[in-house]
Amino acid sequence: MSLGNSHHWLQMIGKHIPNLTELRLSDCSLSDNDVQLLFHIHSNYSSTTPLTILDLSYLSNCSLTDTSFLVSSTSIVNSSSSLVSLDLYSNLLTSSNIFHWIFNFTANLHTLYLGYNLLEGPIPLGEIPHFFGNICTLQSLYLSYNNLSGDFSRFVQNSSWCNRHIFQELSLSYNQITGVIPKSIRVLSELEYLSLEGNSLKGEIIESHLTSFSKLKHLVLSYNSISLKFVPRWIPPFQLIYLRLASCKLGPNFPSWLHTQNHLGYLDISDAGIHGTVPEWVWYKFQVVGYHLNMSHNNFIGAIPSLPPRLSVPGAYIDLSSNQFEGTIPSFLQHAWWLILSENKFSDVSSLLCDNSTTATSSLVSLDLTNNQINGQLPDCWGSVNTLLFLDLSNNNLSGKIPPSMGSLNKLEALVLRNNSLMGELPSSLKNCTNLFVLDVAKNLLSGPIPFWIGDNLQQLILLSMSENHFSGNLSMHLCHLEHIQVLDLSRNKLSDGIPTCIKNFTAISKRRINITQVWIYGYGSLGHYIVNITLMWKGVENWFKDPEFSLKAVDLSGNYLTGEIPKEIGYLVGLNELNLSRNNLKGEIPSEIGNLTSLDFLDLSRNDLCGRIPSSLSQIDGIGVLDLSYNNLSGRIPSGGHMDTFEASFFEGNPNLCGEQLNKTCPEDMTPTKPQESTTNDEADDNSDFYEALYMSLGFGFFIGFWGLLGPLLFWRCWRIAYLRFLNKVADYIYVMVALNMRRFHN
Repeated sequence: MSLGNSHHWLQMIGKHIPNLTELRLSDCSLSDNDVQLLFHIHSNYSSTTPLTILDLSYLSNCSLTDTSFLVSSTSIVNSSSSLVSLDLYSNLLTSSNIFHWIFNFTANLHTLYLGYNLLEGPIPLGEIPHFFGNICTLQSLYLSYNNLSGDFSRFVQNSSWCNRHIFQELSLSYNQITGVIPKSIRVLSELEYLSLEGNSLKGEIIESHLTSFSKLKHLVLSYNSISLKFVPRWIPPFQLIYLRLASCKLGPNFPSWLHTQNHLGYLDISDAGIHGTVPEWVWYKFQVVGYHLNMSHNNFIGAIPSLPPRLSVPGAYIDLSSNQFEGTIPSFLQHAWWLILSENKFSDVSSLLCDNSTTATSSLVSLDLTNNQINGQLPDCWGSVNTLLFLDLSNNNLSGKIPPSMGSLNKLEALVLRNNSLMGELPSSLKNCTNLFVLDVAKNLLSGPIPFWIGDNLQQLILLSMSENHFSGNLSMHLCHLEHIQVLDLSRNKLSDGIPTCIKNFTAISKRRINITQVWIYGYGSLGHYIVNITLMWKGVENWFKDPEFSLKAVDLSGNYLTGEIPKEIGYLVGLNELNLSRNNLKGEIPSEIGNLTSLDFLDLSRNDLCGRIPSSLSQIDGIGVLDLSYNNLSGRIPSGGHMDTFEASFFEGNPNLCGEQLNKTCPEDMTPTKPQESTTNDEADDNSDFYEALYMSLGFGFFIGFWGLLGPLLFWRCWRIAYLRFLNKVADYIYVMVALNMRRFHN
């Protein structure tokens, strides 16, 4: 709800604050001035009821930057001793002075939320132990996602805290806290929630650090330089439900103490230096209570056992990527929502898809099997996982045809089959996947024409990559129906004929504003975000692009057999960042409208048969980083100015009639003509007469041949006319030299 535009509401609320025990204005789009006004109104009324809960979190558009109202508001100061909960979470607070007010005037505070602000400096960690002596009631402290610094050992060194026996929750994640976790942390024996991840903590944690934490439920230590070294048969005093130890050192063996945790639903031990096989009990336990399992970036080996599907809990997130798992993928994993198995050695996906031993319905929303060793043909039973929104099978050893049952994935939003050995035509059943925004089948052996139904049925496409296949035929006019397309890559195929003028219908590319592609998954009462990784040729090199970073707008038609001229309608695509039409058979002149593409960073028109002058409008594209016009029949002066002066000669080579500073080659019009000397003898006059006679004869002969032999082509191709005139000049020069030599020999 937004209250920021209604002073009437603020006045009404301000009048009632003295009678309120709770004031919650979370996510109400209030600015600093609004809050100041609110408590100024409040201070004009005598307080009859002490305020116990104040919530000003998530103040949205104009997040809170100043807390001076807390100090200046007399009524707040007077009633601050009654505050039990203060929530200023997710604002733009910068001043650490707020700690002095909080810990000197709020003696009964139970809960303090200051996370997701801009607080910085070492003051809190240096002074909080002292302040804790004044707040004996404090139970929960949230300071995560700030820029606070200091040594963590100072936080716990004062064992005289009066609240240590009631302190339950401590969150200092994602600050700049240093030092080690001292053994004295065990004085906080009532802790249920401890989060210190994303800092610069180091050192070892052993059993004695945690022996007093019998009530601990959440332990979050990820992304520190911490080693956990427990004896193999250690039995912790706690039962965790949430554990995050990513990037901590747990290996080399699987931590056996986890066997004692019977309620662990969230487990992240990614990048923990663990080797060997995963004990079977891990899979059984996770199937009973688990909803999040991340064991990625370790060195686990072996196969995953096949468990009874009836034990599976739908809705799980499972990330086993970047390990050495092998063999078949068991069917019980089908009941996860997100299943990330990339960078392993799995060889068979049929068990996951085609196991009919259970009638349970699949829950799969995302399946990532990139960079495995899956070989042979894809199974034709994709109807069993028709809940899929994202499917990535790139970089495997798949062969044969794409099975028709893939068309049953009518909810699919991203299909990536890149870099396999799939062959044949795209099955027409894929036209049922009308929700696709990404279709990537590049680097396969697919053939046939580009199906018309791609443009007619898949009109939501944002990215279409079909490069490095054997597609043939022309560029279908139906592709122009892809109004949302941002990346069109049809390079290195066998496409022919011309570029359709209807490319101006690519509406998304016709806008300079960058559209950041974000895909949200809604289902089963949960919200998730899938990151789409796409490989594209960018500036001649393969690069990875991912959402939300993925904002590239590109058209790549290079390496085909396209003919005709570059349509002037290309000038409508003003949002293009990359245009690659190289290695085709394009003719004619470069249209001047190409200068409208002011967002271009990469333009490659090399290795065609383009002629005429380079349009001066190219110098207007200030941001262009790569321009390659080499190996054409371009002529005249290379335009100067802007980035045009920065390109090396190699970008223009193979055009013998180009000139300019970039090539260090003087243009003919820049040469100073020399005045011919007057003849002083009759012999010289005769020589000149003979020369001109021969010259006129040669010109007449050349005119006769050119008129009758080349008249027809010259009427159609301006390039031929230019080439012909150059030819005549060369013939005339040759005849002149020969006549001059013969005349000199005659006189001698």
